[in-house]
Amino acid sequence: MTERVTLKIPRPLYLRLREVIQDTGFRSVNEFVVHVLRDLVSELGEPPTTLTPKEIEAIRTRLRKLGYL
Repeated sequence: MTERVTLKIPRPLYLRLREVIQDTGFRSVNEFVVHVLRDLVSELGEPPTTLTPKEIEAIRTRLRKLGYL
């Protein structure tokens, strides 16, 4: 089983979410929140990689040779 942590949210938000999930198939607010957060994070994709100054210069050189810079 996956290790879990506690995430605190304001009670009014919790109560509203409890209303929102009624008759949706979600068994709890926690299950719904995990679903929403996973969906949101998956839309972000992988974090961008950082290029080294040498890689940036190589790209600039290529672009200059191709006439883009």
